[in-house]
Amino acid sequence: MFIENTEELAQNKLLLLYLIKSAATVFTNTEITEFVLEKNYMNFFLVQQYLSELVESNFIEIINKNSKEVYSILEKGEIALSYFEDRIPNKIKEELNKEFNRIEKKNKIETQVVADYFEKENNQYVVNLKLMENEDTLFSLYLDVATKKQVDLICNRWKENPEFIYQNIINILTNERTTPLE
Repeated sequence: MFIENTEELAQNKLLLLYLIKSAATVFTNTEITEFVLEKNYMNFFLVQQYLSELVESNFIEIINKNSKEVYSILEKGEIALSYFEDRIPNKIKEELNKEFNRIEKKNKIETQVVADYFEKENNQYVVNLKLMENEDTLFSLYLDVATKKQVDLICNRWKENPEFIYQNIINILTNERTTPLE
């Protein structure tokens, strides 16, 4: 056994249950491990041990979602968490919630800002820049470009500054003043 303190053991397992239940996204073993190690909540071996024990005791399960094995909390895990969640320090829950919000915002932006391309004949490319909201296309622009380097530059610029680019295109089309990129 890697840990001698049963209070700490319980708190760490509760932390993993909280992480799996409270996140707006699902996590693979690698993602949970990286997340916990990055925050320095526990070491690699403890994360693996506790995840395994939580699966064996039917608090969580591993499911296949989008061709990935991810963790999902079971009813037994939710009940345990509801009884003992107060044993997780508020500071840690606040850190986790802040991180969950950041991840959710990032995922939302990534799904709403799309930059795709395909190669045509003669090493020519077509880039499609999209701005989506709730599965509705707000903006879509197709561009023919000559090189892969241009494709990469355009796609990266779009992903980094979609609001700025969109607004300036609107400004150009409506004959209003454009704003320079800072």
